[in-house]
Amino acid sequence: MNQNIECMFRNAIVFLFAILFTAEAIGQGGTIKGFVKDASNGEPLLFLTIGLENTTFGTQTDENGYYSLTKIPAGTYDVVVNLIGYETFRETVVVSNEAMSNINILMQKGDIELKEIVISEEKTNARNNINISVETIRPKDIKRIPGVGGQADLAQMLTTLPGFITTGDQGGQIYVRGGAPVQNKVLLDGMIVYNAFHSIGLYSVFDTDIIANADVYSGGFSAQYGGRISSVMDISTRDGNKVKLNGNVGISPFGAKLQLDGPLKKLNDRGAGISYVLSAKHSYLDKTSKSIYPYVNDGEGLPFNFTDLYGKISFGGGNGSKVNLFGFSFQDAVTNYQSLSNLSWDSKGFGGNFVVVPASSPVLINGVIAFSNYRVGLSELALPDRYSSISSFNFGLDFKYGIKKDVLRYGIEAVGFDTDFSTFSILNPNEKVELTQNTSELNGFVDYKFNRERFVIEPSIRLQYYGSLSVFSPEPRIGVKYKWSERFRLKGAAGVYTQNLMATNSDRDVVNLFYGFLAGPEDLPSSYIDSNISGDKEKVDTKNSLQKAIHYVLGFEFDITEKLNLNMEGYFKDFRQLTNINRNKIYNNTPENSDKPDFFKQDFVIETGWAAGCDMVLKYEENRLYIWLVYSLGKVDRWNGNDAFYSPVFDRRHNVNFVGSYKLGKNKNYEVSARWNMGSGLPFTQTQGYYQAQGVNGGISLDYVGSNSNYLAVQYAGLNEGRLPFYHRLDLNAKRNIKMKKNMELDINVGVTNTYDRRNVFYIDRITGERVDQLPILPNVGVDFKF
Repeated sequence: MNQNIECMFRNAIVFLFAILFTAEAIGQGGTIKGFVKDASNGEPLLFLTIGLENTTFGTQTDENGYYSLTKIPAGTYDVVVNLIGYETFRETVVVSNEAMSNINILMQKGDIELKEIVISEEKTNARNNINISVETIRPKDIKRIPGVGGQADLAQMLTTLPGFITTGDQGGQIYVRGGAPVQNKVLLDGMIVYNAFHSIGLYSVFDTDIIANADVYSGGFSAQYGGRISSVMDISTRDGNKVKLNGNVGISPFGAKLQLDGPLKKLNDRGAGISYVLSAKHSYLDKTSKSIYPYVNDGEGLPFNFTDLYGKISFGGGNGSKVNLFGFSFQDAVTNYQSLSNLSWDSKGFGGNFVVVPASSPVLINGVIAFSNYRVGLSELALPDRYSSISSFNFGLDFKYGIKKDVLRYGIEAVGFDTDFSTFSILNPNEKVELTQNTSELNGFVDYKFNRERFVIEPSIRLQYYGSLSVFSPEPRIGVKYKWSERFRLKGAAGVYTQNLMATNSDRDVVNLFYGFLAGPEDLPSSYIDSNISGDKEKVDTKNSLQKAIHYVLGFEFDITEKLNLNMEGYFKDFRQLTNINRNKIYNNTPENSDKPDFFKQDFVIETGWAAGCDMVLKYEENRLYIWLVYSLGKVDRWNGNDAFYSPVFDRRHNVNFVGSYKLGKNKNYEVSARWNMGSGLPFTQTQGYYQAQGVNGGISLDYVGSNSNYLAVQYAGLNEGRLPFYHRLDLNAKRNIKMKKNMELDINVGVTNTYDRRNVFYIDRITGERVDQLPILPNVGVDFKF
């Protein structure tokens, strides 16, 4: 059945490509292209509308500030850009057939506040793009959320998005619409980041103030992205101020930060210049929490600390082309966690990306080459040390070509990585297990967005080759939007996805700070039992170790008013093959155990599963008031590859997020904000009873009948058949902005995390019965000085 679906996808994609390329054969007309930048700092202005006055020709700038208007009939036109807070740009241009006009625009700041924007950026974006299962995040969105510890962070923003689930404040990971963390791809300026979130679970490795844009896809994404089967987070950083020095110094009970950017060569009249960005943030929570929050963990405080460093140099040319060089160092440590373990990880990387605009072509070329290394180590009481590392490179070229309102995008990518994993045997902790792997991936993609008055259709295909497995994987995908009216739009998407990377922990673990990586392992069962959603079972031969999924998404957008928008989506993720650590292993995989089932002797098992749900987002935004309301209904089910379904630890049925902010004062220099989260209980395995387990240290001389044992063992109930209580938490924040000297500001934040001190259970120690809760009430004060 699965092969038939993939075959239908491939045939449909080929058919659509044939129609689209035939319909859009090269025709007569001229082209106007260029970049739009802020004249005050040289930064590109993203997603603003640019058009030809009194015509239907219009488009939006992309993530580089680039625009292209093609196939324009010969004539004289006025290029117009309107943007709140800037002076209106207008320039007359003469267009000739098959001629190229390059107009790079520097927008000047002004006190103009347009009473009415003829074409709003959000509406233009909604009409011209499918926007299925994607949220675009800017720094202003992140700062609307009450920051835990006085500092707003991308990690806190992500947990308010539809379909996003976290399992805890301490050590919790992020799960997206039924996908595990290892199935989420994180890109920073095109570089793959293997662990983007710190152990405390409240902070990412990214400084909010250097983020330019973050596109977060929770499913149904096009062939531009690959190598993961659940979600993608594509984060771009700012190029830095090419006119003057800027900076931000922040301090709070949780940590401190410093951010600087400025010119190495100032912006000239052509828009050329060289700039830099530097960012450093450090958490000293393991020190301050003991004195500021003495009631946390019986006075032991919170044992988490981290240090994040990032640097970037941007070389910008007068024609809009640019080259960026960047590097990072992210470090994380957990000391004496629950008095049992010490963990540390570090991630380092460097690379570069570029944007090239050929003078005689409307094609925009993006490229990236990057190298990174991630290593995590864990020391536990009475157990051998463990570590995992991954070293990787990625290279990509991306070509984008506009044809009137349509966009053709195609590209190639190469990824290679080495993994090194050292642990101990499940059956014998004194037996060391080591695994070293290297692999490569080559792929190409084609994506064509066909934009018409009523429809937007975006077929795409990704051709993925996994070198170490010698497996070729064609992955067709499609997105469709129907513009029912100016206010109501239907949309849908479907696609095939694969990946050859797994985590060194299990999806069944509630808390596992040891987060390492492996390529698809070879020690897999030769076959497994598959069961679909209706309960039908069949034996399937294992062909390779690729993890596979098919996404289906259907939804609508409704502009209730000019400022109130409703977005609803239903989704189904069919996980056709998943690799997991085998928690049922009781035999070594040796010749003497050849008669034992694979399910009980292999290190890894193959599972299948599905995730289904519905996400609703209600958004209201006006001059002073912002409201964001999300409700997610979801269900995740896994089949263990042998005989039973189970609910993974991130199967949360109901999840509600409310975010509200309001600006007060004549100059809007006061802001109050609130965030409330409520989620139904997560699954856990209940304790059925206890018994005295008999040791075997005495060998054959041990009196098994008369001797007593001091070892208390647990009799477990069915896997994850219980449910924890509901989780809910209210965070509040008040901010005062003080204008000081010219270009100098002071922000004072006063906030409370878990305002009504809700005792949200994290887990309970099965032997001692000790209950461990998530974060209690944490008042905080933070100060940010900007210059």
